[in-house]
Amino acid sequence: METVILAVVIAVVVLVALGGLIVGSRRKKPLPPPPPAAPDITAPPAEPHVGDEAETPREEPRRTIEEVDLGGGAPTAVEEPPVVEAPRIEIPEPTAGRLVRLRARLSRSQNALGQGLLTLLSREHLDEDTWEEIEDTLLTADVGVMPTQELVERLRERVKVLGTRTTDELRGLLRDELLKLIGTEVDRTVRTEPEGRKPGIVMVVGVNGTGKTTTTGKLARVLVADGRTVVLGAADTFRAAAADQLQTWGERVGAHTVRGPEAGDPASVAFDAVKEGKEMGVDVVLIDTAGRLHTKTGLMDELGKVKRVVEKHAPLDEVLLVLDATTGQNGLVQARVFAEVVDITGIVLTKLDGTAKGGIVIAVQRELGVPVKLIGLGEGADDLAPFEPEAFVDALIGE
Repeated sequence: METVILAVVIAVVVLVALGGLIVGSRRKKPLPPPPPAAPDITAPPAEPHVGDEAETPREEPRRTIEEVDLGGGAPTAVEEPPVVEAPRIEIPEPTAGRLVRLRARLSRSQNALGQGLLTLLSREHLDEDTWEEIEDTLLTADVGVMPTQELVERLRERVKVLGTRTTDELRGLLRDELLKLIGTEVDRTVRTEPEGRKPGIVMVVGVNGTGKTTTTGKLARVLVADGRTVVLGAADTFRAAAADQLQTWGERVGAHTVRGPEAGDPASVAFDAVKEGKEMGVDVVLIDTAGRLHTKTGLMDELGKVKRVVEKHAPLDEVLLVLDATTGQNGLVQARVFAEVVDITGIVLTKLDGTAKGGIVIAVQRELGVPVKLIGLGEGADDLAPFEPEAFVDALIGE
């Protein structure tokens, strides 16, 4: 009996021990994480229905009708944009006798040339030293070597025959010989009236700094003063503001200006200018070309291109070369090169006032075989004058 009781006790102890082990192992295992809590979702506020208010009205200060500005005072002034006035059209002075009116400016150069020669020729004894001084005076005035030698030889012969010489006789003698060198029978009109067609086409060429664009604008004034209508072609696309400058000249006399983009093709601008001139039925188209250096072969070739493109419309009636009278013999070098590229038909001498370079008129005509047709005698708008040999010589030697 005792044995049975003992076995039962042992069995109970074993069962208790096994139960403790099972419970301990369960306590060591990690518990699974709790499920995430559901987020709090705030429902959007309900939109107010008709008759509802979005929020509770708040107390605000209110103004009476007397305090409210109803705009009954003086109306506020509204600034109007400024009115751009059209440029005033000027009426240039007539060209007839213009050189005579500008004689005072031209005569400023007489002391070195005309008066200098008269002083030397008035000496009682004209020895070799005096004749050398006469030659030096002529060369200094840019008459040129060959024309100087011719003039001195003629003066020697006539003075020898004349014998006793008064101031008036010497002045008349000198006037005759200078007119022979300059030439009085040459046609010096600017050809702008071709037969059977319009417009006349004039191209103006020259080196930078000679006053080429200004001369083109002044020439437009000369033509307008003579009753002609003009279109200007701003084919100088390389010099900054050249087109603006030419357009300003045109606006002052009511002439239309055709221009292109800066640094664009000058031949294209020249072509368009002639085309528009024909469509508008004007009398003359003046084309201002770039003031290209005569030493740049490529640029001179481009000048030839402009001439060829323009002649697709019609032949050029006039090619005027603008020269600075103060450049002397360098101007003759320029003239030679330009004459090789385009057929020069006339010369425009600028800056002839107040200088001792009046002899360049003789030299450049002898060099190119073409006449001086216009001369510039100042900075004024109407200081470009048709060249008149008699008035020119009279201004040089005085009365």
